[in-house]
Amino acid sequence: MKTSQKFTFRKITLYLLLTLIVGAGIFLILPGNYYVRKSLIHWMPKIDQYTIFANRVVKADDPQPWDFAPDVDSKQISPEFEADFTKYKTIGFVVVQHNKIILEQYWKNYSPLSLTNSFSMAKSVISLLIGCAITDGKIKSVEQPVSDFLPEWTSFDGKVLSIKDLLTMSAGVDWDESYSSLFSKTTQAYYGNDLWKLALTEKLIEKPGERFNYQSGVTQMLAFVLQKATGKNIADYASEKLWTPIHAEEDAQWSLDHKDGMEKAYCCFNSNARDFARLGQLILNKGKWDGVQVVDSNYIKAATTPATWLKFTRKLRPDETTYREPIPCSFYGYQFWLLKYRGLDIINYRGMLGQYILVIPKLDAVIVRLGKEREAEYDVEQNYPKDIEIWLNAGIDAINKQ
Repeated sequence: MKTSQKFTFRKITLYLLLTLIVGAGIFLILPGNYYVRKSLIHWMPKIDQYTIFANRVVKADDPQPWDFAPDVDSKQISPEFEADFTKYKTIGFVVVQHNKIILEQYWKNYSPLSLTNSFSMAKSVISLLIGCAITDGKIKSVEQPVSDFLPEWTSFDGKVLSIKDLLTMSAGVDWDESYSSLFSKTTQAYYGNDLWKLALTEKLIEKPGERFNYQSGVTQMLAFVLQKATGKNIADYASEKLWTPIHAEEDAQWSLDHKDGMEKAYCCFNSNARDFARLGQLILNKGKWDGVQVVDSNYIKAATTPATWLKFTRKLRPDETTYREPIPCSFYGYQFWLLKYRGLDIINYRGMLGQYILVIPKLDAVIVRLGKEREAEYDVEQNYPKDIEIWLNAGIDAINKQ
């Protein structure tokens, strides 16, 4: 190649590179791409990332401490589980039985006071608040049409969409749940600053109430219903109806899409392991706390009963390109995950990176595990990450040694 040709080639390359840089810069400064800038700065969600967002306090106005088993200070997980706890970067593990903490352990400078993100465990909290709103008469029933509260939903006929469809993740909307895609709606919701505008982009693509399809945007729709029905923001309603009645010891923080904005209801309820355990104990108590019915027991029963009328299509291996024949949805209720393990029925709140509140009615026990990683492999029939078995085994081991 001649010198002049090399020079011309370099000029063209430099020009294209500069054009690309300028174009990317213009793209990033556009108001609608605020979430892209933020996601590139912070990359992936982390459990203690609540400080990068505006938050609203969920007040604990009547705190009371847990009772503890006499030997709790000397008790730790069995050595056989230590490698897995380290592998998945566990930061907190609490086991409650018979309304007492029997094991409590923390790692990596985390403590009973450390606030960390619930991630999707918050979805179950929203479900409980829907139950409270029904008891309050703010919502007639789970069969009530979404459009009674949100007539602004003009992108599809809300009359065919019920609150129950939202609760059971069978709304039939086009929300992209991908956590790794920069341009998915879930990424926009997490790092963006206008949840209402994003929600208005949802469109009906299949008949509601027929197929289970896990979508964070559906829980956010529930939160908009809840806000409209009660006339209160989600954090204040949660404090009044849930957090204070169960005597949480510490205020929680619910992350918002912007200052004084909307709670990220599908995630981002920031609390500590002890207070998360109270949410599990409330399920064990069938909605009662200290003799007071916080959430209606019939609602709790319905919420923790599998929505088997729904179909679930799944892949048996992540590398499969086609889905297998649909099976009944035996693992999900009203924003609660359900599974059977070692002959036990397990009700669980579940969040990404391995946040779990595992409720075991037969053992009168609650296991809370908080951490930074979880297993990628799933149980294909019951649709749960396989690391859940580690935390269940470790918790049951502690219970059996009581």
